[in-house]
Amino acid sequence: MKTRYTNGGDEHIYVEMDDEMSLDAFFKSLSMSNAVREANIEGVTEICPANASFQVRFDPDVIHPDKMMEKVKELEHRAEDAEKRLTTRIVEIPVYYQDPWTHETLMRFRERHQDPTGTDLDYAARINGYDSAEDFIVAHHSQPWFVSMVGFVAGLPFLYQLVERDKQIQVPKYLSPRTDTPKQTVGYGGSFSCIYSVRGAGGYQMFGITPMPIYDPTQTTSYLKDFLVYFKPGDIVKWKPIDRAEYDEILAQVEANTYTPRTAEVDFDLDAWNADVAGTNAKLLEALDNA
Repeated sequence: MKTRYTNGGDEHIYVEMDDEMSLDAFFKSLSMSNAVREANIEGVTEICPANASFQVRFDPDVIHPDKMMEKVKELEHRAEDAEKRLTTRIVEIPVYYQDPWTHETLMRFRERHQDPTGTDLDYAARINGYDSAEDFIVAHHSQPWFVSMVGFVAGLPFLYQLVERDKQIQVPKYLSPRTDTPKQTVGYGGSFSCIYSVRGAGGYQMFGITPMPIYDPTQTTSYLKDFLVYFKPGDIVKWKPIDRAEYDEILAQVEANTYTPRTAEVDFDLDAWNADVAGTNAKLLEALDNA
């Protein structure tokens, strides 16, 4: 794996640990971006981690771009010595699969889809070898997911499924993006699931919707008062399938400011996970069940 460095105009440096997503690449990216932050390089104004890369924004009037590039490269050894253990949290996210709102939306945009004759779930199930949308839904929610980055729009998490690579779900984006996606839609594109934090354009396949807000710029939602964005890289997610009655009940709790997401603190060890995926996942889910 060779790290690649590029300039983004006069104010950004982009560092790519690998050209494909893996948990190894994520941990190396996280370790190196943390090293840049801890170095307190004069002129750095922002550090943005991503799936297998990160970007540094700096003030070229304070530090020359060439000097900035040099200082970032000096920290590459931190990526090679990346810490592969992380104390984080596992979060239960309720999902109303096959809901009426995303269904209405996806039907409005069928001409932009690979298969205009079915639904997004039908298509995803078929191309991944599942007999039905219901079987595919089970595969989507049965194992935990790792938040590898937050972005695209404020608060939107990209989630990478914690399964062996040959078991990864793969679903392409729409042929042409939609101009509308309901807020809190659970989507899928490539090998990433996501939650659309706000209503707007999007190209990911739509599988369902969560009643749980994950972004609140007013910071009036009970569990978002300390920070307007719920997720951070390194969080682990377990989808919980719910029906319409449960959706309405949780929505009422959210509106009454009495809803609290179920969470548990966990230690994630990449080497242990690589050695025993099923066993490590079972321990993560057990911690959530006992929360």
